[in-house]
Formats: sequence, structure tokens, C-alpha cells
Amino acid sequence: MEIRFLADAPAYRDSNLTVVFSALVDGEPVPCAISVEALEDHFGAYSEDLEGWLRAFDAGRPCIEAVAREHLQISNGTPVLLKSGHFPPGRVAV
Repeated sequence: MEIRFLADAPAYRDSNLTVVFSALVDGEPVPCAISVEALEDHFGAYSEDLEGWLRAFDAGRPCIEAVAREHLQISNGTPVLLKSGHFPPGRVAV
């Protein structure tokens, strides 16, 4: 399974409080997202701060994409929603 992440900017989705980003799995687009709670708990974002959530995503992007890659492999390429529990306790070093 070939997994690539697109370099385009992430987007905030207020309907479910996530930051969304895209992957290509074997050439097919697959939506991925991380909850703002996970960004706050592990990547230093502050509550109710859209710009902060996006900055935290950008700073933690390599780690976030690595965890998303693992879940894409486990789920055989189905959409991924990363939550706080997908990361080790405490702040992730970026």
C-alpha cells in the first residue's frame, strides 16, 4: 500500500471540531482529520483559537502524519480520525 500525504494546507471543520488533511492511498484520495482536543492535549494548541490549532497542526505535522499512516495501514486505507488517545500521554515533541 502506497501512502502519501498532500502538502496542501489543512482546513478547520467546525461541524466536528477537527483539522482535516488529505492522503493518497494507492493514488486514491482519503480524508484524514485530527481533533482539536488532540491538538490541545499533545501539540500545544489553545482552546478556541483557530489560528493556534492550525499552527499546532503545522508544527506537529510529521508526527500527525506518521500516526495517520499507521492507522491507514491498519484500516486498509479507510478515512482516519485521530483523537487524543491515539498519541502517548503528554505533549508530543515537535
